[in-house]
Amino acid sequence: MSDNNSSSNWDTSSSSGDEWSGGESNDSVSDTSHKSWFEKIVDSLKAILFGLLFVVAGCVLLFWNEGNSAKTAAALHEGAGQVVSVSSQRADPANEGKLVHVAGETKATNPARDSELGINGNGLKLSRKVEMYQWKEDQEKETRKKLGGGEETITRYTYKREWSDRPIESSRFRETNGHQNPQMPQTRTRSFAVEGATLGGFRLDAQIISLLGSGDIFEVPESAQAGAKKVFGERARVVQGGIYAGNNPDSPIVGDIRITYTLLPVQPVSVVGKQIQSGFTPFTTSNQRTVLLAETGIKDATILFKHAEDANKVLTWVLRLAGVIVLFIGFRMMLSLLEVLADIIPIFGDIVGAGASMVALLATAIIAPIVIAIAWFFYRPLYAALILAGGAAIFFGLRYLASMRRRPAPAGLGNAQAAPLNGHQGMAGGSIPFGSGAQQFGASPQRPAGPSQFASRNPQQGVQTPPRQQGGGSFLPPGFGKK
Repeated sequence: MSDNNSSSNWDTSSSSGDEWSGGESNDSVSDTSHKSWFEKIVDSLKAILFGLLFVVAGCVLLFWNEGNSAKTAAALHEGAGQVVSVSSQRADPANEGKLVHVAGETKATNPARDSELGINGNGLKLSRKVEMYQWKEDQEKETRKKLGGGEETITRYTYKREWSDRPIESSRFRETNGHQNPQMPQTRTRSFAVEGATLGGFRLDAQIISLLGSGDIFEVPESAQAGAKKVFGERARVVQGGIYAGNNPDSPIVGDIRITYTLLPVQPVSVVGKQIQSGFTPFTTSNQRTVLLAETGIKDATILFKHAEDANKVLTWVLRLAGVIVLFIGFRMMLSLLEVLADIIPIFGDIVGAGASMVALLATAIIAPIVIAIAWFFYRPLYAALILAGGAAIFFGLRYLASMRRRPAPAGLGNAQAAPLNGHQGMAGGSIPFGSGAQQFGASPQRPAGPSQFASRNPQQGVQTPPRQQGGGSFLPPGFGKK
């Protein structure tokens, strides 16, 4: 049976921050829970099932990611081959339905407008960010194994206040007392694209403008204070280029609101899309993917497609990494029972746990490439065949080189061939020495001659005869030296 004990050890601290940051107040509470060895076994059995689901999910993610990457790359390649660069002065009806590339100066006849707060900006897009000062809970766990297989877990819940543009549900906190967040206002973060923007003779709609980024910081004018009071009440005012709804922006309290803006100015823009009359829509490729690209600045179509291809590669590797992590977690969960069984003696459990992690890592290193390879054969059969052929060529090439190194030297060659001594060559490249001095025969020039390498003297004949070489006969021709 589990025994959960909670202790409230409150630690509070506060510090005043700079403008807009407010102060931070942190406190914490700790829980201590105990779990028996049998409860850990039951949990590990459940973990096996969840681990299997994680493995399946990881394989599905890896397989889908390769297909998504291949289809996106194929769509971009097809689009790059069909795109036509046209003048921005007018929309030519002859290009109706084609994938066109247009680059030029933009114009906005109207300002970008936040009608809710009555704020206007002369640009292509006005972006509003709404944040509320809220409580946030962080968790930190420390687990200690006990002799006999049980464990003790200390969970520390830390509470701090921070600005967030998303509502934080305080009802799920471990300690709700003193950490209640008020309801987030209905006025939320959003963007406002200008109406009537043009790129030469082409119209720019909100879909195109949304691809262009957020722009620069926009200073809210003092005239916007009246509109802010209608939404947030009398406590709202314009402060430091933004709107603040609270008592003191230098020392905010939970529930205070701050609103800041960015403005994308009117500037040159480059677009790749399907021309429909004088506007742009996504271009559908043969594999049912869509192409719609837009960036600020005058840029060639090849640059836009290159950036899109790079973004696709980055997303592919991010999802590959995510799939690998999911696989590893799944395999590790499936092996958790082994660690729990060994936990009856904690040090043994640690050793088995480390081994289980290594096995999970090895399994991931095997399964992940196999899944990716299968996906490549399914989505990119030509590339997969070329990679497989290249890998096979490298493998067999290395095997051939290794076999050549292991091949024994031909018999009968003996020691290294000698350099000619007196200008007379014998058989097999050996030299025939003459004279009364003890001369070297068959010695390698890289090392000094040993005693066994000197020719032996025949005192009766006065002729030196070289020693016999191992594995071969005499280097002297038959009858040489006879009287």
